[in-house]
Amino acid sequence: MTKPTITIFGSSRPAEGDSLYQLAYDLGRRCAQAGWTVCNGGYGGIMEASARGAHEAGGSTIGVTVSTSGQRANRWIEKEIPMPALNERLMKLVELGDAYVILQGGTGTLLELAYVWEFTNKGLMREKPIVVVGQFWDGVIQTLRGELIGEGLGDCTRLIKQVETPEACVSYLKTVLR
Repeated sequence: MTKPTITIFGSSRPAEGDSLYQLAYDLGRRCAQAGWTVCNGGYGGIMEASARGAHEAGGSTIGVTVSTSGQRANRWIEKEIPMPALNERLMKLVELGDAYVILQGGTGTLLELAYVWEFTNKGLMREKPIVVVGQFWDGVIQTLRGELIGEGLGDCTRLIKQVETPEACVSYLKTVLR
């Protein structure tokens, strides 16, 4: 039996010493300690921090990069999977994940959250855990909850678990991953 892979999405901007970098590092470390592989986009910021945390805890890491970007995966990535384009990169990140954890980020992270959320909501992919960590996404989730219920579509936010800390995230995932 293979160990679960946790795909982590978030900003490429945080640097070592930032609180968001530390949060992602802690998440990666806790995922590795739980026996899971950490998968992400392979570059800097949250991707680097979560891979570093996992690597330093003795875990496995996967980075899905874009072969045409000219960038190399960060040094904490054990296995790099280069994809030819951004959309194919996103599809590979989703394909590899047994669960998705979304941290703070920009429009790219919003796209990643929307992609897994919509494909799950529409039944286009098997339902897998989607977890948002921290309060950053509260407004987005609350707005969609109200709008979609108003449209008669039900509460699609039931697919998303909101937690405050990496510890709570891993604790929750331990209850839903087999």
